[in-house]
Amino acid sequence: MTLAQLREVLPALNPAIPSYVSMFAGRIADTGIDPLPLLTQAAEMLKVIPSAGLVWASSRELLNIFQAETAGCHAITVTTDILAKLSLIGHDLADYSLETVKMFHDDAESAGFTL
Repeated sequence: MTLAQLREVLPALNPAIPSYVSMFAGRIADTGIDPLPLLTQAAEMLKVIPSAGLVWASSRELLNIFQAETAGCHAITVTTDILAKLSLIGHDLADYSLETVKMFHDDAESAGFTL
């Protein structure tokens, strides 16, 4: 859903009935557009209907969880692969870089390559 579409949908939302509006943030990002400002604006627009929530849909990475919270989203769709990365929060970047290099090295060795 775009912001223009949201403007069209808002009058149809009944304040007496809880509802959710999904914006496919991952697909927005796939087009090269940062979804954070758009979803932040959408959350602001939905404040006129307190019974309506905003969903950050189509997540692509762990960072999207933090972005959804920053935007003011009420819910987020997240795959199990993304949830599995929760243990990486706060991980030392130097250690993570070294682990990644070692992984590439091990992959190359197992493929029979030598350096």
